[in-house]
Amino acid sequence: MIRQLVASYVLLVAVAVVAFTIPVAFLLTEQLYGEAENSARREAETAALLLATDDAPSRQALARLIDAYQRQTSGRVDVLSAERTAVGSLPLPVAADDPAFTAALAGRESVRWEYAPALRAEGLVLAAPARSADGTIVGAIRISHPSAPLDEGLWLIWGFRLVLAIAVLIVAAVLGVLLARRLTRPLRDLNGMASRLRDGDLTARAEETGPPETRTLASTLNTATETIDTLIGSQRAFIGDASHQLRTPLTALRLSLDNIADGVDDPDVREDVEHATAEVVRMSRLVNGLLTLARAESTMSNLEPVRIVDVVTSRFGTWRAAAEERGVTLQHHFADPELCALSSPGHLEQVLDNVLSNALEVSPDHAAITVLSRRESQQAVIEVIDRGPGMPAADRQRAFDRFWRGAGLTGRSGSGMGLAIVKQLVSDDGGSVRLDAANTGGLCVRIALRAA
Repeated sequence: MIRQLVASYVLLVAVAVVAFTIPVAFLLTEQLYGEAENSARREAETAALLLATDDAPSRQALARLIDAYQRQTSGRVDVLSAERTAVGSLPLPVAADDPAFTAALAGRESVRWEYAPALRAEGLVLAAPARSADGTIVGAIRISHPSAPLDEGLWLIWGFRLVLAIAVLIVAAVLGVLLARRLTRPLRDLNGMASRLRDGDLTARAEETGPPETRTLASTLNTATETIDTLIGSQRAFIGDASHQLRTPLTALRLSLDNIADGVDDPDVREDVEHATAEVVRMSRLVNGLLTLARAESTMSNLEPVRIVDVVTSRFGTWRAAAEERGVTLQHHFADPELCALSSPGHLEQVLDNVLSNALEVSPDHAAITVLSRRESQQAVIEVIDRGPGMPAADRQRAFDRFWRGAGLTGRSGSGMGLAIVKQLVSDDGGSVRLDAANTGGLCVRIALRAA
């Protein structure tokens, strides 16, 4: 926005400079040429009067005028009689058949900017007739003045205005930047507040300063932030209450079933109690999953750099005992041990726990689960690959839905919440997750987070 404001301001100044400078420059150029023509015309008229007076003093004065003009200027004065011959002791002009002489001898003044034969250069050629007292044309005067001195004047006129225009545009650009930064300062403050809010800082507030429109927007954002903070606080309180109210009776019910199972000798009754216990365990997992998902949806945390190697090593330590019971090998391949991802505290650990749990459930005995981590552009990518039965493409599209359980993905005790929690946690951290078919025939869970 600053760049657009500065560009618009500089463009407006440039239009104003062009509108006022170029006409003035053309006017001065025309004035410069006009002064040169008037000066040459005065010299020609004076010389014509001396030529028309046919006496010795006039001839001497004409010779002195010609000599003085050629010494003081870079021009030249030529005189031609009506018979196209030399006048007195003056030399015959160069190019006596010049159309300028022809026009002057015909009684017309000739003014042209063209090639001057007397100078062998471009310049002004002005010819005027010399008339006697009775109006008879007795000769012609030709003034030749080079255009080089005028060109220097033109360079001064146009060059000065060009330098002045550039200086004005530079000053305008500097002032435009300062003015634009001042005008957009409230918007930058609002953007900073929005960035803090995006990163989970619900205490962020915008200062209500600047133009009325900006103050109104800041007030609206502050009110919206306070509302969000209140709603999230209420949701967190509900989750805390629900956690206590749901887990406590389920735990008590499971303990009661365990006590009943210990005191029952009838195999049929024991089997029914075991089925009931398994359902209670599944319900506990489902409740835990729902609470975890609700907590993830209601919590906004600041992102922090997390070293992927450390997190994977930590989760392998947690799941290695369960893997070794079935002879499953846990492998981690990485190119950069210092690769870090931006993640909320604890999110990446929960994500890997859910993914590794699913991978262990579907992996055959004595297989391997491989974790690959690498950097791709500005992302840190983690892939968890198993050797299980895999999943059809249609099922991979639905796998992140809540309560959905596909054959080969989770066991009978699965709640269908694991991948939904994974997707929620990864999305909260600004990343993405998807399921791909692995080269091993199993499933590849690809997690992409912003690299630190």
